[in-house]
Amino acid sequence: MQLIDDIKAAGVVGEGGAGFPTHIKLNTSAQCYIINIAECEPLIETDKYLCRNFSHRIVETIGTIAKSIKAVRIVIAIKSKYTAEIDALKGAIEELESAAEIFPMDSYYPAGDEQTIVQQVCGVTVPERGIPLDVGVVVNNVGTILKIADAASGVPVTEKYLSVVGEVKDNMMVKAPLGTPINECIKAAQPCLDEYAVILGGPMMGKVLTGQNIGLSYVTKTTGNIIVLPTDHYLVRLPEVPMSRIRLRAKSACIQCRMCTDLCPRYIIGHQIRPHLVMRNLWREPKIDDNGEYRRTFGDAANCCDCGACELFSCPMGLSPRRVNVYIKDQLRNRGIEVEKNQAPVARENVNIHKIPTTRLITRLGLKQYYAKTLRAGYTEIEPPSVRILMAQHIGKPAKLMRKVGDKVEKGELIGYAAENGLSANIHASITGLITNCSDGFAEIHREER
Repeated sequence: MQLIDDIKAAGVVGEGGAGFPTHIKLNTSAQCYIINIAECEPLIETDKYLCRNFSHRIVETIGTIAKSIKAVRIVIAIKSKYTAEIDALKGAIEELESAAEIFPMDSYYPAGDEQTIVQQVCGVTVPERGIPLDVGVVVNNVGTILKIADAASGVPVTEKYLSVVGEVKDNMMVKAPLGTPINECIKAAQPCLDEYAVILGGPMMGKVLTGQNIGLSYVTKTTGNIIVLPTDHYLVRLPEVPMSRIRLRAKSACIQCRMCTDLCPRYIIGHQIRPHLVMRNLWREPKIDDNGEYRRTFGDAANCCDCGACELFSCPMGLSPRRVNVYIKDQLRNRGIEVEKNQAPVARENVNIHKIPTTRLITRLGLKQYYAKTLRAGYTEIEPPSVRILMAQHIGKPAKLMRKVGDKVEKGELIGYAAENGLSANIHASITGLITNCSDGFAEIHREER
């Protein structure tokens, strides 16, 4: 199909998560097509900005995609408080006579989780460790939609809109070529601190960077937000706690209140996951040699989605069930333990009650002063002197670099082709210039002087 070929050629991947290659995701049929504009985490402004400024292109493109996958229902899932964005989308739907419907969602975490959206929109639960397609649904992030629109016009993925928020003069949008140093984006937003830490993504699931690691990070296809924070902020210090300390804390301080379980997004949609029991038994985990007993005691951890609700909101003792589940999942893999999947889970009756309000979450995270900031109008275009383009900007196999040092490349030129026999995506030059350094994992391009 031409659309799928165009998407593959352009190197489009999912912009709202791990970067699943979109040409593979959309090479299917589904009954329902959902566009995710719920912006799962607070302090991310990108999706709202795209809706306000590209509503007609979004609505037109989702119609094309829905036709391609034979979807009979098109749903735009968006938080009801995003009134300006909803008005823009409704105007486009009316003008284009689109069949798309608006599905307003409450403001809670994690509203933008695709499995949560599927349960809310369709009333069915995705199987444990499954994907929406298992229940006849395809979900795309709104940023991905616009990249598909570009792909249909022959334009490859070479740049990103992303928000820069936190300890900066103004929360702002930037438009940056792929491979732009993260520091260049922060510089444009004028940081308020001489020394700062960074979270790439949202405060709940984003990657924390400190010190030299900030200067070694670059914009990729999945970069949607940069949060600038003081180096002593709670969210910055939390990942530094070692597992040995976490184990001792769980043994001495876990009060078995069940809040980590009762507010777990996967638990309330019907998955078998009980982090309070994992925390209760963590102290004896190193002593369990029998794999059968290990699976019975800790197998629930396999269904953790790493959303962090238990760790950053639910636990009254400040413990780390999310970190523990991540550790246990590694141990399950290392031991070769397979955990059975429930293929027909049913949401629990409190699914519409046990939600985490975004306003309370923001306060709990110590981010309220940044949440109140308004976004600067328009966007700032970043033009770095050089870029470092990674061959692995997606889930699956890295692209295969096809250029060498000394080669001159044009913006949009293919420099890495999708690896065969597996998930992969094409990579293109994001600026015109000369390749000055490269390996199997990256290519550095120095901008051509004008």
